[in-house]
Amino acid sequence: MSSNNFKKRHRAEKRFKAYGLISLVTAAIMLIVIIGSMIYKSIPAFTNYTLDLEVNMVSQSLDTDIEEINYRGIVRDSFFSLFPEVQDRSEKRKLSKLISSSAGYSLRDFIIENPTYGNKKFYFSVLFTDDSDLFYKGYVDVYLPEDERRLDNQEIFWLTKLQSRGRVESKISRNLFLNGDSREPEVAGFYGATIGSLITIFVTLVLSFPIGVITAIYLENFAIKNRITDFIEVNINNLAAVPSIIFGLLGLAVFINFFGMPRSVPLVGGLVLSLMTLPTIIITTRSSLQSVPPSIREAALAMGASEMQVVFQHLLPAALPGIFTGAIIGLARAFGESAPLLLIGMVAFIVDIPASINDPATALPVQIYLWADSPERAFVAKTSAATLILIGLLIVINLVAVILRKRYEVKW
Repeated sequence: MSSNNFKKRHRAEKRFKAYGLISLVTAAIMLIVIIGSMIYKSIPAFTNYTLDLEVNMVSQSLDTDIEEINYRGIVRDSFFSLFPEVQDRSEKRKLSKLISSSAGYSLRDFIIENPTYGNKKFYFSVLFTDDSDLFYKGYVDVYLPEDERRLDNQEIFWLTKLQSRGRVESKISRNLFLNGDSREPEVAGFYGATIGSLITIFVTLVLSFPIGVITAIYLENFAIKNRITDFIEVNINNLAAVPSIIFGLLGLAVFINFFGMPRSVPLVGGLVLSLMTLPTIIITTRSSLQSVPPSIREAALAMGASEMQVVFQHLLPAALPGIFTGAIIGLARAFGESAPLLLIGMVAFIVDIPASINDPATALPVQIYLWADSPERAFVAKTSAATLILIGLLIVINLVAVILRKRYEVKW
């Protein structure tokens, strides 16, 4: 009988291990499928097709202010010169829609940086619109009926003609990595949103880490155990499980409506995310302090150390690995949040790169949300690319937590 029971336990153990292995393999396959799908969808976002256009600046007067030159008209005339057969105004209007509306601004910025080209004829690369770019990348089905395509037969003919002349070139998309948001998919980038997220997280770290650690130390070592402290501890544990959107509503009501702070700035975003991160830091700090062996406290007290010296010279250094890990995990969660930031106005359309905590900004998760909601097909690839960047940053943050824990971990 005992032998049968042993065999049953052995079979049950094997089944349990098999279930665990199947779960791990399934999770790994799903992760690979999701990441692989994002990588595949993001491929078009990392390149842009450009037109090598001969720009004629010779006719510009040397007395004209560089910033007052009609760069858009110069780009348009240079582009029209490639199709001298196109004379009708409506066809010219259709032809001009093949290249990005940012071409004039790009030429202006180039001339301002290189004023020696202000009275010359030279070749300059301009971006195509998102529809033209997708055509060259093979994402436009030319066999569909004309009324079901974003490009008609005439526009496809012009684009094919440009490519046959050798004027079309594929380049790495610098805009994706160096620009802020834009209504034009070919110009939009996630650099501004990434900087906004980093500034917001910096504000969150500066506010939440010292307050959370000091609060945990006080509750764990100095606070008198009574109903008030029990009530505070229960509420801290409950706040750790509150949905993040509630903190967004709190930030909207307190920081914006009551204190009158500006919307869509990293300072307010950092304050809101600090409220969300504080419970996590407090709980993990208390757990780290509790994990320190009591013998360290007893030995320090036996040597005549005060309670303050015991905490800050013995317990806190020993608990730092766990404190760092909890704080970074809390910040990583805050870094990936979008719901609370949406409610405080960080969903605004921001083109400029933020430089301080009071500059208008958006965050990378919010940028992903905005692009995912955009109707242009080119934003699908940019959404996937920005998601990969966000996942990469979160992996780096969690990797830092693991490294810090391994570096400072103490074996008891």
